Amino acid sequence: MKKSINFQYQAQYSVSHEPTFEEKEIWLILHGYGQLAEFFIRKFQEFDSSDRLFIAPEATNYGYLKGFAGRVGANWMTKHERELSIQNNHRYLDLLMENLLSQYKDIPTIKLLGFSQGAATATRWASRWAGEVDQLVLWSGGFAQDMVLEDAREKFSQTEVSLVMGDQDDMIRPESIEIQQELIKNLNKDVKTMIFRGGHEIDIEMLSRILESSE
Repeated sequence: MKKSINFQYQAQYSVSHEPTFEEKEIWLILHGYGQLAEFFIRKFQEFDSSDRLFIAPEATNYGYLKGFAGRVGANWMTKHERELSIQNNHRYLDLLMENLLSQYKDIPTIKLLGFSQGAATATRWASRWAGEVDQLVLWSGGFAQDMVLEDAREKFSQTEVSLVMGDQDDMIRPESIEIQQELIKNLNKDVKTMIFRGGHEIDIEMLSRILESSE
């Protein structure tokens, strides 16, 4: 007989600088499968400023990337207890944003970037989060197929959405692109597609273009 218990859990996240709570813009950035937040955020560090804060939550499931020793990576979920992981992710991100935003007198603009597995996690969470996301960037990934479409359609109605991918990304299959196209059609949403020369990675030149256009 399988049971469950709730308990307090400590999770890690990285920030591009110590928050002053006067920033005008917050980017919540969700890493991909097998990554760690402290390394993922380094890609964004050069774009940090007094008005822009990057926050990289770290997924709470860990494992060795190869065998039983060596480098460790985090992931947002696996097929085992998948729904429970999704619920835990939502509670984690809700609490993180609630604690952070409660310290601002003037609420900053919220922007969200999800890379690879982090893209689906971002859309699941943001589609039912109480707050508003001004800009959503899905990088080398896409909308979660199990989103509640009615919720997502309403939540993202005023959100600027971009799909970003490398032209040599061998982890994005043609059938995945077809599924995303159908999802976007059902969301009745205009989505900007941006292609860069490269693979399954954060391209700094493309990232710079996105951040400059968001200012």
